[in-house]
Amino acid sequence: MSVVKHHVTIKGVKDGLVFILDDTCRLTDVLQELQHKLEKTHQRILSGPVVGVTIKLGTRRLNQAEKDQISELIMKRGNLKIHAFESEAAEPMLPLPALPDGIKILTGMVRSGQTVRHEGDLLLLGDINPGGSVLCTGDIYIMGSLRGMAHAGSDGNEQSVIAASHMRPTQLRIAGVYSRPPDEWGIDEAFMEFAYIKNGMMEIDKIHQIQRIRPDLGKD
Repeated sequence: MSVVKHHVTIKGVKDGLVFILDDTCRLTDVLQELQHKLEKTHQRILSGPVVGVTIKLGTRRLNQAEKDQISELIMKRGNLKIHAFESEAAEPMLPLPALPDGIKILTGMVRSGQTVRHEGDLLLLGDINPGGSVLCTGDIYIMGSLRGMAHAGSDGNEQSVIAASHMRPTQLRIAGVYSRPPDEWGIDEAFMEFAYIKNGMMEIDKIHQIQRIRPDLGKD
């Protein structure tokens, strides 16, 4: 008797739902089965209040258009909200030439269990996932989501800052000062923020205020 292999597996977890997509078949097959399960066979377990969805891609790589196709199918249900796409595909951090002011640029994603270390200032074009860490002796700027740990001024420089497009870390640290938990920051939004040290305590503010704290930034 042959065993039918599912291209889409849906599991309930503590924080919501996980959609596991087969990484050995054509994407069109995945999309067809995903649509069928969302509209036909899994309506009962997918109904109810708003729930977060994590999409596990295995070793498959998707471009933004392909991610949008999957997102559109899932979000048609109304109560499903996509939290993240997770891929095991190898995406090495690619160093680019340093900018004239000495900032190092890295592109890619810092995954769970991965630690990136740098001497100086760092600009990351990507996300830091929960369980991932970035440690720098200088400033850390993240054009993406900071959902892991970031440690700026790791050699003791309390003038260092940490900035991110989406700031929801598991931990922030500047020199030897640790942040409070994000739910104690007193800021409802998590977009375009930075962390800095003031009177020995870590503070969080909107990114447009960064030059007030660090007037050297942005100068020629």
